[in-house]
Amino acid sequence: MGSLFRSEEVALVQLLLPTAAAYTCVSQLGELGLVEFRDLNASVSAFQRRFVVDVRRCEELEKTFTFLQEEVRRAGLGLPRPEGRLPAPSPPDLLRIQEETERLAQELHDVRGNQQALRAQLHQLQLHTAVLGQSHSPLPAAAHVDGPSSEKTPLLLSAGGTHQDLRVNFVAGAVEPHKAAALERLLWRACRGFLIASFRETEQQLDDPVTGEPATWMTFVISYWGEQIGQKIRKITDCFHCRVFPFLEQEEARRGTLQQLQQQSQELQEVLGETELFLSQVLGRVQQLLPPWQVQVHKMKAVYLVLNQCSVSSTHKCLIAEVWCATGDLPALQQALQDSSSEAGVSAVAHRIPCRDLPPTLIRTNRFTASFQGIVDAYGVGRYQEVNPAPYTIITFPFLFAVMFGDIGHGLLMFLFALAMVLAEDRPAVKASQNEIWQTFFGGRYLLLLMGLFSVYTGFVYNECFSRATSIFPSGWSVAAMVNQSGWRSGLQLPHSAPWPPTHPMTLTTVPSCCSDQFLSQNPLLTLDPNISGVFLGPYPFGIDPIWSLAANHLSFLNSFKMKMSVILGVTHMAFGVFLGIFNHVHFGQPHRLLLETLPELVFLLGLFGYLVFLVIYKWLQVTVADAASAPSILIHFINMFLFSRSPTNRPLFRGQEVVQYVLVVLALATVPILLLGTPLYLLRQHRRRRRHPQRTPAGQQGEDNAGLLDSPEASASENGWGSDEEKAGCPGEDETEFVPSEVFMHQAIHTIEFCLGCISNTASYLRLWALSLAHAQLSEVLWAMVMRVGLSMGQLGVAAVVLVPVFAAFAVLTVAILLVMEGLSAFLHALRLHWVEFQNKFYVGTGYKLSPFSFTAEDE
Repeated sequence: MGSLFRSEEVALVQLLLPTAAAYTCVSQLGELGLVEFRDLNASVSAFQRRFVVDVRRCEELEKTFTFLQEEVRRAGLGLPRPEGRLPAPSPPDLLRIQEETERLAQELHDVRGNQQALRAQLHQLQLHTAVLGQSHSPLPAAAHVDGPSSEKTPLLLSAGGTHQDLRVNFVAGAVEPHKAAALERLLWRACRGFLIASFRETEQQLDDPVTGEPATWMTFVISYWGEQIGQKIRKITDCFHCRVFPFLEQEEARRGTLQQLQQQSQELQEVLGETELFLSQVLGRVQQLLPPWQVQVHKMKAVYLVLNQCSVSSTHKCLIAEVWCATGDLPALQQALQDSSSEAGVSAVAHRIPCRDLPPTLIRTNRFTASFQGIVDAYGVGRYQEVNPAPYTIITFPFLFAVMFGDIGHGLLMFLFALAMVLAEDRPAVKASQNEIWQTFFGGRYLLLLMGLFSVYTGFVYNECFSRATSIFPSGWSVAAMVNQSGWRSGLQLPHSAPWPPTHPMTLTTVPSCCSDQFLSQNPLLTLDPNISGVFLGPYPFGIDPIWSLAANHLSFLNSFKMKMSVILGVTHMAFGVFLGIFNHVHFGQPHRLLLETLPELVFLLGLFGYLVFLVIYKWLQVTVADAASAPSILIHFINMFLFSRSPTNRPLFRGQEVVQYVLVVLALATVPILLLGTPLYLLRQHRRRRRHPQRTPAGQQGEDNAGLLDSPEASASENGWGSDEEKAGCPGEDETEFVPSEVFMHQAIHTIEFCLGCISNTASYLRLWALSLAHAQLSEVLWAMVMRVGLSMGQLGVAAVVLVPVFAAFAVLTVAILLVMEGLSAFLHALRLHWVEFQNKFYVGTGYKLSPFSFTAEDE
């Protein structure tokens, strides 16, 4: 919890890596994932760095890997996940991987090319066979007949006619089906009918040589005479990319050619089968070798990219690197360097160095805390070692969500959904899902689990289960006592002035059976008066009494309760945020901020709005049933507090209330100039004192401190030379920035205005708890009244049983879609805003950056 409460201490460490062992050391650090490397060659372009040739070699290998991977996917195969953790390969191993990769790529390229050529040749043979195998009867050419024509004149002359000496030629081939109609139309128009064309669809589908998908072709045979007509036909078929094949006139010659084509196709299929078998063997080797090679080359490339960030010593015998490392991991870092460099004969050296840069933030999380830390980091990564809001968000975020989403049934559904994800979190199929919506829900499964659990709790407080009240305990109101003692002589509803039961009168809309018809006709609403003995027996053991669900003033009562509850939770939440700022000031050695900022902020917030919470609780505890009618108004008292006035008709809650209110307002106003001028004047005084009495570090002191940095993990944060924005100018050192009083005063003025006005607006902002809770309850009530009540109101049992099935299905779908998804998302966003704006801005800066250690975890996964 210490690491979660505040980020771990991080040190800047300088590494001296021997040239012979630099690659091994960085590779081992990548396996451990302990350090983040700083770029010491930021001014050097990527093309001028020392290991750019090695990086390019890895990139070329990755391009070859991409080609092999695409070929595997093209064959409909998948790549298995590599087993175990694979180390980064040594440079000799890289040469072996490069040679084998190039050999496999060349084999695959040659075999794939041969396969494509064989498929194309087989496709041509199959098309030629289809053209000859189709029952196209060769038609002689039409001839012109001299003299007038009639219906009885034959269109074709007999074989022994006058034009038997004309030679008929043929063009045969295949065309894609969507081009056949256009081809036939264009041939007829271009040749003016001096041809006879026959188009027929192939009986069997042929595999496309490129895509491998089956496709249908149209075969055609065109008979014509004349050389010019033949040239036109060939040009047109070329334009339509037709496959044209030789077509013999004699039937026996065509049969002989067809038999030859079928024999060639059979032989070609055998050769193609052998080729595909060899291709599958090559792809099998690629499947086996490619996944580990990809991981190893990715790691090697990452190592060389890190080595490019290191600077070379003047003697070129070692590389110098600077890394951020958690102080708790320094012994493991030193041990890893010694183990990695032992074979080189020279050990790598690591020692801490001072730094004035702000260190990165390191907060270790687990499955449970990761989602809550993600909520905080989405607002902004915390500054180094400032208080982390995540531990408190684990409780406050689900609770504030549940205040707006309180319902036993809805919370239970959300809890069961999250519980199912938690129980199945170790299944590979669940983790490997690529659906973004599922990944979002799965990543926040523990957050959803607590949100559902807290919603069940607040549902018991509100006594709502799918908008219906539950009678777990006996009600604290007695209708029989009201009937026996009063005879229901009054049907008027008493004024709704008391803040909390049992002072509220209750007006029932459900009619007791003991009332007379005459009384009921005169009084449609029956009022339960808690002033009558025996009517109110005591508060409900837990939550709201279920009898309130029958009352006509149910909504007014809940509005009063939830509105005051929202104010109490809001002021408590904000005061807790201001209180957490104390830990920041104490940890960073800024005691003046406790007196000049935190104390005035607490006085301002609690003196005004904390007093409002006190009035609400005091009125709940002190105002009795007998005084409910004349109970004073808290709102009028709060307004008079700021106006320094009093209302004769609104009696005080306690003796000396006006004096207390005046004192609190004066104290709150007095804290404003302290907030505005206190910290800037103190910093200005400190700056002038340093200028009059400068402090110098003795010679040799810095070297003595550096020698023990690695052995002192509890070194203070001041050695890194960082502090608050206003106090950086006051830190001694050669990098001291100029102190600008105007900027400090402006910064503090903005902070003061933001806090003072924010206390008012933020308190009002917490009323969204009341508004969202009311909206959720009313939507649930409307859904029940318009859907389920319709099915339950059916008179006949058989009809009701049939109708309830679709009615319940519609009710379930609308409940999940509207009340769980839409209302849940709305409550989630409002709870997120309350934490980011109203809570975290009281103490959380969020201007840091994460520690991103150099790690091979992503490659291994």
